[in-house]
Amino acid sequence: MERRNQTSISEFILLGLSNQPEQERLLFFLFLVMYLITVLWNLLIILAIRTDAHLHTPMYFFLTNLSLGDICFTSSSVPKMLVNYIFGNKAITYMSCLAQVFFCLLFGGIDSVILASMAYDRYVAICAPLHYNMIMSQKVCASLGAMCWLWACIDALIHTVSLTQLSFCGQNEIPHFFCELSVVIRLACSDTLLNDLMVYILGSLTAVMPFIGILVSYTCIFIAVLKIPSTHGRRKAFNTCGSHLAVVCLFYGTVIGVYFNPRSTHTAQKDTAAAMMYTIVTPMLNPFIYSLRNNDMKRALRMLFSRKPDLSL
Repeated sequence: MERRNQTSISEFILLGLSNQPEQERLLFFLFLVMYLITVLWNLLIILAIRTDAHLHTPMYFFLTNLSLGDICFTSSSVPKMLVNYIFGNKAITYMSCLAQVFFCLLFGGIDSVILASMAYDRYVAICAPLHYNMIMSQKVCASLGAMCWLWACIDALIHTVSLTQLSFCGQNEIPHFFCELSVVIRLACSDTLLNDLMVYILGSLTAVMPFIGILVSYTCIFIAVLKIPSTHGRRKAFNTCGSHLAVVCLFYGTVIGVYFNPRSTHTAQKDTAAAMMYTIVTPMLNPFIYSLRNNDMKRALRMLFSRKPDLSL
């Protein structure tokens, strides 16, 4: 039987992280600072890469996409939460909630597949350096970037359209700080089997498979690093790859925990804490982990601040 949307709810209530005024004021300033750090640092990364021709390489092409995705990802949830804290109005309309679901999935999916593309780029650079320019050509990088954005858009669109087929006729309080897909599905008063199947199928393609690809890439990288004769070189490579892998595991681990664990293991507190990790903390950490430990990136940032960007080839 064809499902029809018989929603009688015109708005949802985002309960947020606390209902205590003192705690809400503290949370407002905390998340405002984290949001500003995320946006400003990622913007600086994009500007530095764009103004330094030495950084017009595949690695920094993907880093630019990751920074843009991080800005949009955190902007799809945090500003609404901050506005709620300012005005004390936690309501969000049905259509706005769907829009938030779409954009969170879109930019979260972009982050996921871009991280996998970056891991593949590093794998080719370290394990097949002689063929790097041929494998990671400008055309290949552009195609990979376009495919990342296209797939993320398709994934988000399918989930959002499937949500419109659900009926919401009872509980309208969302125990979260934004309209997260899994939480919204659980509020439906109609059959959610198809939606749950889409979460597992598309989630496997968007999160699980990229995560496995990253682990395989870094395993190959670690094996290659072990062959480096210099102890200092091995230590430097392990430190860099280890920090990358730590942030990757934080991002994918919390996403997979939210969307692939049985419903019986979910609690509002666990889901909210996990969502904070991949929507707020990880986008804030990415510029520091992927950029500020890199000497070329530090040089580009210094040139940007001195207003003397290097545009030479």
